[in-house]
Amino acid sequence: MPLPPLAELLATARVVALPLRTRFRGIDVREAMLLRGPEGWTEFSPFVEYDDVESSAWLSAAIDFGWRTMPMPLRERIPVNATVPAVEPDAVAGVLERFAGCRTAKVKVAGSDCTLPDDVARVAAVRRLLGPEGRIRVDANANWNLDEAEHAIHALSAYDLEYVEQPCASVDDLAELRRRTKYMGIPIAADESVRRAEDPLAVAEAGAADLLVIKAQPLGGIRRAQEVVGAAGLPVVVSSALDTSVGLAMGAYLAASIPDLEYDCGLGTAELLSADVTRDPLSVQGGAIDVRRVDVDEALLDEHAASPERTQWWLARLKRVYGHL
Repeated sequence: MPLPPLAELLATARVVALPLRTRFRGIDVREAMLLRGPEGWTEFSPFVEYDDVESSAWLSAAIDFGWRTMPMPLRERIPVNATVPAVEPDAVAGVLERFAGCRTAKVKVAGSDCTLPDDVARVAAVRRLLGPEGRIRVDANANWNLDEAEHAIHALSAYDLEYVEQPCASVDDLAELRRRTKYMGIPIAADESVRRAEDPLAVAEAGAADLLVIKAQPLGGIRRAQEVVGAAGLPVVVSSALDTSVGLAMGAYLAASIPDLEYDCGLGTAELLSADVTRDPLSVQGGAIDVRRVDVDEALLDEHAASPERTQWWLARLKRVYGHL
């Protein structure tokens, strides 16, 4: 498909700044650009620290979702996990209440302002609340070195982990960690090693992970992500990048295109936002979200519009990144 003209993208571009309920990923406000294509609203929201080359995959994804017809989904609803930020243990119950009906929780660990005992206490609180049948996965966002990761997995293993997501940064360290801890039966998942890698298949080829975390925007869109899934030959978890409900819709369509969806997906993150761009957000109900496009509300776009300075920053970014496509 040929690229739509840049002027066509600029004509509908709107930039929003959405506050978060709890500080997450080091930010309190999520900025995103919304674009409207022939197929509906789409999202371009690479994190602000990402350079233009890396951000070009996110723009490809936005164009794919807004300007191309999506394949027929294989399912109407996607089971999702609750996401527990680096909160105190006594705040965990309030977080889980927002994710109605979720049987799985992803717990953020290895934060710069948290110790391993803090992480253990948070995971223990989640286990108490979910009970023995609940599923718990932890996400370190590549913040441990190899030895720290091995030590942490031992410390957390008592809580029956479903898997550990991106414990280390490098593919080599992931492979070595997987070798060291294989006897424990706790799978290793790769996220950043897929979505931020020049070769998203390298981690699978190196035998460094048991499953992959797949995100539509960073991989260049639904079709490109499907190619990665097919080539990797590993189970996958479809997750979000702290998107608005528009971006979550893209992720839901991706998840709905995968025949064997073994794990609950990380697509319930609208619950982390205290505002959205639609009156009918992709909220978690019964532990799942719907597979559908989202209608943006113009009044909400106005209410949560980014400042003129930030809007100009995003428009300039759009122009630069478009030049890389």
